[in-house]
Amino acid sequence: MRTAVQSRLRPRPVRFRGRSYMAFALAPELPVSDWLADIDGTIGRSAGFFAGRPAVLDLAGLTLAPAEVAALIRELEGRGIRIMGLEGAEAAAYGPDLPPVLTSGRVLTAVDTAPEPANAPPDATPPSATPAARAAPQPAAAPSAGSLMIDTPVRSGQTVYHPHGDIIVLGAVSSGAEVVAGGSIHVYGALRGRALAGAGGDRRARIFCRRIEAELLAISGYYRTVDDLDVALRHRPIQAWLDGDTMLIAALD
Repeated sequence: MRTAVQSRLRPRPVRFRGRSYMAFALAPELPVSDWLADIDGTIGRSAGFFAGRPAVLDLAGLTLAPAEVAALIRELEGRGIRIMGLEGAEAAAYGPDLPPVLTSGRVLTAVDTAPEPANAPPDATPPSATPAARAAPQPAAAPSAGSLMIDTPVRSGQTVYHPHGDIIVLGAVSSGAEVVAGGSIHVYGALRGRALAGAGGDRRARIFCRRIEAELLAISGYYRTVDDLDVALRHRPIQAWLDGDTMLIAALD
């Protein structure tokens, strides 16, 4: 007679994979209504600025009740801005009904400058350029080593991330695509998406492209949108670089 032997069911392992995503950190200011009006102005100038981009809400320096935070998140969601988490807040103060509190990361800082003349030399600072508002100096990173060459177009929805060197794109970067480099970015076609150079803090990084139509240019945390460019620079070869707390953009032809 055979004795039946029961085997224990082994639980199926739960697999986890880490992911790192670029996200906007929005820091509201009082009065909130005026701050929302500034957001509306940004969306009006560049309708796709926040499209498909997760965002976190930085509440440092503000005292808002949970109901006020929830109302602000609804206002932002009504503008197509999806809040994935909170920064600068105590988790216990807001409870489980709001997005989770996240560990702070590096934040892109808007650069408030006037358009540069199309013939500005690479080492010139236009008299009309002004320092970035509330721009905290970023630490200089070690020189980038190694380059990544992309010999096909970067299509909408794709992200190319190379944290330890330059990125060279031999084709175009489509609208809705993103190129993020620890060093400089070279695009030998039209740049219609987003280019973020010096992502690790390298302030010497530059952005070069044969045809500028970009949704966003960023170097070491300072950014500009194509709507901020002088009309004379659009659709032309350009380079962008940092001079102190100011991002300069000049034509290459």
